[in-house]
Parts: sequence; C-alpha cells; structure tokens
Amino acid sequence: MKPRVMRPVLILIPLLVAGLNPVHAQEVSGDWQGTLSAGSSPLRLVLHIRKGADATLQATLDSVDQGANRIPVSSITLQDAKLDLAVDAVHGTYQGRVAADGNTIAGTWTQGQALPLDFKRAPAAVSPEHKPAKPSDMDGVWMGRLDTGAVKLRVVFRIVNTEDGLIATIDSPDQGMRATPASAVTRDGASLKVEAKSLDGVFEGRMAADRLSIAGTWTQSGRKLPLLLRPVKDLSEGQRKRPQNPAKPYPYRQEDVSFENRVQNVTLAATLTLPPGRPPFPAVLLITGSGPQDRDESLLGHKPFLVLSDYLTRQGIAVLRADDRGVAQSTGDFATATTADFATDTEAGVAYLKTRAEIDPHKIGLIGHSEGGLIAPMVAARNASVAFIVMMAGPGVPGDQILPAQSEAIGVASGKNPQDAAKDAARQRELIALVESEKDGAVLEKELKEKMAGRTPEAQVGAQIHQLTSPWFRYFLAYDPAIALRHLSCPVLAINGGKDTQVLPKQNLPPIRKALQEGGNQHFEVDELPGLNHLFQTAKTGAPAEYADIEETISPIALEKIASWILQR
Repeated sequence: MKPRVMRPVLILIPLLVAGLNPVHAQEVSGDWQGTLSAGSSPLRLVLHIRKGADATLQATLDSVDQGANRIPVSSITLQDAKLDLAVDAVHGTYQGRVAADGNTIAGTWTQGQALPLDFKRAPAAVSPEHKPAKPSDMDGVWMGRLDTGAVKLRVVFRIVNTEDGLIATIDSPDQGMRATPASAVTRDGASLKVEAKSLDGVFEGRMAADRLSIAGTWTQSGRKLPLLLRPVKDLSEGQRKRPQNPAKPYPYRQEDVSFENRVQNVTLAATLTLPPGRPPFPAVLLITGSGPQDRDESLLGHKPFLVLSDYLTRQGIAVLRADDRGVAQSTGDFATATTADFATDTEAGVAYLKTRAEIDPHKIGLIGHSEGGLIAPMVAARNASVAFIVMMAGPGVPGDQILPAQSEAIGVASGKNPQDAAKDAARQRELIALVESEKDGAVLEKELKEKMAGRTPEAQVGAQIHQLTSPWFRYFLAYDPAIALRHLSCPVLAINGGKDTQVLPKQNLPPIRKALQEGGNQHFEVDELPGLNHLFQTAKTGAPAEYADIEETISPIALEKIASWILQR
C-alpha cells in the first residue's frame, strides 16, 4: 500500500505542463487571462485557444510569472458551454463554464487539490518572450539526484542565457514532471540560485573551478537536501531501463473508453484491452493503490498496471484500467474522496464491462493493488456478480495498525537503528491515537502542533496536519478489512511480497486468511511470495528507496501466479 502519509516523499510538485490533442471546436477562440492562487504565489495565466484548419480546437497556456510560454494543452473539449482541459504530464485538469456573453469562464483547476480559476477574455495577447543572448558557461542541461531517504529522484535543470538574464526549467523525470519554469535565476560569479515558487523550492549552489559540477542544496518546504549537478549532453545517460514495458504494436486490441459513476457524478477515463480470438472473454478491472494514480499506476518511472494489463491480455483475459477520479482524463475531486467513494468508481467500471458484448458478464473479476486490495473485497461483498478477486498487497487489518508497522519496517530496511525506528513508530501511534480520539477540529489541530513541535520542520507541519485530518485518512485508520472479507463467497487470491515493508505480509496475510475462513469461503488462496517488495519487484531490502533503481516492474513469478490462478477459475 502507498498510504498518503507514508508514500515516498515527492520532493518536486509539478504544475501546468501538457501535450497536444485537438478535438471538435466551438466558439471560444481567442486569448483568455486568469490568475491561479497557488498558496502565497499567485500565478497569472494566459490561455490561447485557436481553431485548426479542420475546425478543431487547439490550445496553449502561458504561465506569465514563471516565464513559461506556449505550453501545449493535451486535450480540450467544449460542450453545452462546459469547457474541459487536460494537462496529462502533471495529472491536472481544468473544468469551467463559459458565460452566456462569452466573455468569462468560471471554473476549477484540479491537481491533487481543487483551486478556483476564472478566465476573462484578454484585450491583447500577454506572452512575454525571452530573447536569446550569448550562451554563458552555465548554459546547458544539468542533472543530479536527490536522496530523500525514502527514494532517490533525478532532477534536471535546463539553463539558458537571455537578454533578460538566465532563465531555467526543472524536470523530475521519475515523477513525470517536465519543464516547470523557475520563477527566478540569480548568478553571482560562481554562485547560482534557482527559485521555483510553484514548487516552494530553491536550489543554491556553486560551480566548480573546472565547470563540470555545481554543488549545492535543494530546499523545499523547510527541508534541505544536498544536490550535486553535473552537465549532461544526452539525457538517455541517466534514464532508467524498464524492460518490461510493452512496445507497440500490441498483439491485441486496445481501446480508449470512459464510463460514468452516476452515483457521484464522476466520469472515469480508461483503457480497455481485448485479447485476440473469439469473444466473449473473461475480464478484470484493475484498482490502483492510494494517492492520485493514473491508469498505469505510474510510479518512479514504473508502470505496473501497463505491464500487468499487457501480460493478462496476452493470456486471453480482457483488462479495464482507469485514471483515478480527478487524475489525467477523469473528472471528480480526488482530494475529498475516501476509500468508500473510490469503491463506487470500481462498481461503475464493473457495470461498464457488463455492457460490452466482448465480455462474459459471468466472468468479471477485480485485481486491487495496495489500497485497491482494500477496495476489491468491499465491492465484491456487495456485488454477487463479481466472479473473483485478487488482492495484491491488500490490507488485512485497519490502517491504524498498518501505518506504525510500515514506519518501523521502512526505517529498518532503510538502515535506521531498530531502536530509533521503533521510537518513530511509537510517535506515529501517538498521533494516530490523537486523530482517532479527538473530535473537535480546532483542539485536534492545536494538540497535533504540540506533538509535532521540535520533531517536524515547521514548514511541513500544516501539510501534515491537513493529511492527518483528511476524510480519507480518518476512514483508512478506522476501516476493518475483515468486515468485507467475511462476506465474500467468490474465489479470492491474496498475495504479498515477502519483503513488503508497506503492507507487511506477517501482519496482514494471517488476518485475511482468518476472515475468509470465518466467513465460510471455500475457494481462497493466501500466499507470501519470497523476495518481492510492495510493488512485487525482486528486491534486496524491500525499502521504497529501491523501487526506482530496480529495472524489473513486476516479477514474472507474480505475473504468472495471478494469470494462472484466474485462468483456473
């Protein structure tokens, strides 16, 4: 599981980057101005909408205060005055409504959280351009690695000299973040300072005498990390290999689809893969883990659900996988949803599969990873039409037990003294107990601040309290998976990696087995797969810091186990 408070620390937070995909046009052509209030740094935005030669809409976006111009929008649709924009690279979306007079658009930008963003027609285009100047000795592409303790993240700075001075953009390849503009770049001799207000981050460093490195510190939200940058001519030098990612053309049919969760007014964008051969086919719906996830469950350069979907489809099993609500092409608000809300999205996916003539409606199952392994039993327990479920590192105990054990296990696997790791887990239990016992929000916030004082950087306290008191977190702490597991009559496969430090096999597999037995289920298998981590990679320690460096995305042992078990059903 990737519970939000214990996910690998994402040092860089992407904002406003996209690709291009024109769609059918209506009359909103022109330039639009708006301001996004991103914390203490308002960002002026200019949206350029144009009609293509085929009357389709195309759009680009300028972030004026960041010096980023002509950022392409990945998709744009306008229907019944409702404007939808997608910015795939950062899992961001904009939804707005065009006023009757056609001069304003009122809406919301969503990227993990929802922020109001209104546009009005611009009297003239606002697109400051930086004119190039003679390259400086700092011009070029510089790459380094941030060791956050939990994960190691590649960071890329692209520095260019202009008549207005140095400008820069920042990439975080392992998080899918590209070309985030720096808000200011300052040079004083060999010293360099790059500020990125949208990331709440600053890099300060000094170039070596041989000009082959810039050694410094990356500071973000009060946390300081050493960062050594070196020039790179070919970015492929630092690219991590992902040999299991399938290459097109696929030997099966792939279709982009969408389906409606009418209960909560959410539209889920998805991919359906259909095997060659004669239908109807058995099918599975893949359910992602915690935190905002796209349909491939992308994480640190890996795409586990792309690899799993490809493997299963080649074995004759149709697969549906969707972007989480509020992520990429899906609508809805991710930040306010609980596990129970995500379960209704899964039910909508099952209902959609039943409408497809290529799918056998009596052979539709669920595969849930991490939090998805919590959701699958919830859905199957109240939907008798679910033919089977697979729990990949699914919880067997409530979250208030999982998180402290996770904290301690990750600490030890990462090299921390076992006594210190145990103390960290004990402190986490204190915070959890406080969240569970105190119902008054103001009192809880005050007491949490007191508990965190001296232990948590002041700049991070607010964000952590927001997480600890969120609807999702409260629900996760209290929910007991055994409730749904006892009501399952369909076949169940529950697997965990033996080196999983996020959902510990010894803590979770026995309760899963016990609950299924208590419910009288006669068709289940519970297995611990030796040597595999939470992502089912072959691992050395199981610490999240290994995830990105391991080339393997999912062990062939796990893939074969899942596919063969499903086909035996």
